[in-house]
Amino acid sequence: MATGDYYDILGIPRSADEKAIKKAYRNLARKYHPDVCKEAGAEERFKQINEAYSVLSDSQKRAQYDHLGHENFTSASKGSYTGGGGYGGFSSDFQGFGDIFDFFGGGFGGPRQTGPRSGSDLLMRLQVTLEDAVFGTEREIEVSHAEPCPSCDGTGSSTKKRVACALCKGSGQLRQMSQSIFGQFVRMSTCPECRGLGKKPESLCPDCRGSGITPVKRKVNVRIPAGIDTGMRLRLEGYGEAGDAGAPNGDLFIEVAVRPHDRFIRQGDNLETVAEITPAQAVMGSEIEIETIEKRTANLTIPAGIQHDTALKIPGEGVRRRGRPGDLLVRVKVRVPRQLAPEVRELYEKILEAEGSKSPLKKGFFSGFMGKG
Repeated sequence: MATGDYYDILGIPRSADEKAIKKAYRNLARKYHPDVCKEAGAEERFKQINEAYSVLSDSQKRAQYDHLGHENFTSASKGSYTGGGGYGGFSSDFQGFGDIFDFFGGGFGGPRQTGPRSGSDLLMRLQVTLEDAVFGTEREIEVSHAEPCPSCDGTGSSTKKRVACALCKGSGQLRQMSQSIFGQFVRMSTCPECRGLGKKPESLCPDCRGSGITPVKRKVNVRIPAGIDTGMRLRLEGYGEAGDAGAPNGDLFIEVAVRPHDRFIRQGDNLETVAEITPAQAVMGSEIEIETIEKRTANLTIPAGIQHDTALKIPGEGVRRRGRPGDLLVRVKVRVPRQLAPEVRELYEKILEAEGSKSPLKKGFFSGFMGKG
């Protein structure tokens, strides 16, 4: 059985384009489809192939996967929850699954069977601090959704049995024929009695009144992986709406928004902050202390002759992601004093004289500028 990340599962390089990804997927899906391959573990391998393709074929998911790494991505996107009725388990987006139907006849041979419908997905937006995004954390959230009714196991029947729908005779569809001058037309529609399932509760469950679902509120711990950024989504399998009896629940997608920080700005895996220094420090060089996002103190050497708005780097004090942290960029701002003590003013006058400049003490705009607080 293939192990490793999604690229290894499909047997492609990380630089593979969309065409190469699709080609690898089609070849592997044909080889390991359970109807074709009878080897032990073929079904599990087939699921891995589809899971890998569902991520790598989606440009947004692929970018998140490459950014977070396999372990963080899968830990954040997969929960262990299986729903109140136990219908959870393996789930993936299976985008492009229809591409292999022509290999196995899935798209031909009459009307497609309706079957139980999976539950709808839910979307929740969650704000986190920059610290949480940098280091990762766990947050408890409250989810309101529908789960299979525990009294009837989601069947909608007090006896937990379902019988064929009398209106559609178990087909899930109604056939209506009409005659026109052009001939006879047949129109198929979903049965309103069984909602296309072909079966109805034998006896209505008194708790859910035959719906098979019940609204609940649950508190869930969500793992926020280190390195997550605004717009990225986490997926918790089985925390969406309940599906029909025998079908899986939908998923809960959590879209993350990182709140602005008062001292740090994020730039990819790097953080940036501002440090003010005096003109003397800029000219002569100095050493200053910088507080990192971890509340630690780091010493930063200011080289002599540094220019205003220059960025200096403190390695390893940026965003934590995939074991290799980014850097902290310190943008130096030279702060010109607006008020000077007499002895300091005298020193600046001597500097001006040494430079051959005129004294600013005489009336003029600059003297007014320097003298006002």
